[in-house]
Amino acid sequence: MSANDDPQFWAKARAHLVRYGGAFSPLIAESAAGNFFTDAGGRKILDFTSGQMSAILGHSHPEIVAVARHWIGELDHLYSTILSRPVVDLATLIAKISPGRLDRVLLVSTGGESNEAALRMAKLVTGRHEIVAMSRSWHGVTGGAAAATYSSSRKGYGPPAPGALVLPAPDTYRSRFIDANGVYDWRSELEFGFELIDRQSSGALAACIVEPILSSGGVLEPPEGYMAALAEKCRERDMQLIFDEAQTGLGRTGHLFACERDGVVPQYLTLSKTLGAGLPLAAMLTTPEIEDIAAERGFLFYTTHASDPLPAAVGLKVIEIILRDRLTERAALLGDRLKAGLLALQQRYDCIGDVRGRGLLLGLDLVKDRRTRAPDPDLAQRVARECLELGMMTSVVRGGFGIFRIAPPITIDVGEIDLGLEIFDRALARAVH
Repeated sequence: MSANDDPQFWAKARAHLVRYGGAFSPLIAESAAGNFFTDAGGRKILDFTSGQMSAILGHSHPEIVAVARHWIGELDHLYSTILSRPVVDLATLIAKISPGRLDRVLLVSTGGESNEAALRMAKLVTGRHEIVAMSRSWHGVTGGAAAATYSSSRKGYGPPAPGALVLPAPDTYRSRFIDANGVYDWRSELEFGFELIDRQSSGALAACIVEPILSSGGVLEPPEGYMAALAEKCRERDMQLIFDEAQTGLGRTGHLFACERDGVVPQYLTLSKTLGAGLPLAAMLTTPEIEDIAAERGFLFYTTHASDPLPAAVGLKVIEIILRDRLTERAALLGDRLKAGLLALQQRYDCIGDVRGRGLLLGLDLVKDRRTRAPDPDLAQRVARECLELGMMTSVVRGGFGIFRIAPPITIDVGEIDLGLEIFDRALARAVH
């Protein structure tokens, strides 16, 4: 019997854990270091998901460990109105590196919280309540964020927040606005989407929240020019624009912020996952002008762990390492190598319909037939199981598609990239035969 088959462990898990997102993986994690974690049997598993897309510097990075050890013994948690140097220093640094004049920062714990804060502030400042989001979006599972999440998990929970409106997600592979020659007319799709928004709206459009790359929706990368056109549509309607960079922020896509490629600065930008490099830390950024109005109107977003010093100190070190070690440039270069390897696999396996994404956030889209582009979620799950058996953790997005979201730590090296490609190759060969 494998150490991962420990009957007592799994009996306790079945008896006492709430099942919150599908089946648990059939292993017991014991430790993690670098870009691998180790299971109960002593097997090292390559982490091609960065934990929950968060461990951007890998696991147990020695500098992060040192900071966490220092601050857990020095200053860990305070009443939310008490400030500390790590909190003010982190807010200052985020304001310095962010695009435009996003100089006011709220530090909280999760991406859902940071998105809730942005949505709540936009409603207060505009005096309106309607929120537009993409049809394949994921922004969180709490009230306002859940109402703006369309990639999965909407059924069975009652009505969402009033004013939840949806735009078609820009899918360069399966959009109904792709013609017979394979040309994607995203401008017409965007026009069509806003025509529907205008017809649905009661005249209370407050904000549009989007991911620069829709990660949980299948690594959908909008074409160049799309975000600028979207921003213009928002300006025409006096809507505020929120970029959710939970998974794209801080270097993963080859830009420090993914929106920099498009030259678009939103009114709000949210960070989470990558900011804490595995620890719970998130941020909501906005402009001084917007924050001043919100404060005048009594903006309230009071959480237990707002402005906690320990995670703020970790966030400072995370950004320092990313800037110092030029990890943004590294993500771009290694992402090119990884993408080239996946494209090579596409030449060998007909089930790979599309390879897309930027930097070290890539999508591998498995299909039943390349001509019809019909997704093959069952095959994707078989490949994922084979990958785990061969020693690599992967992520298949929800929503009935067969899409792998590939997001290794940006500290990954060339040998580990090639190992991941080799495992994908072997897993695909096993799963399709």
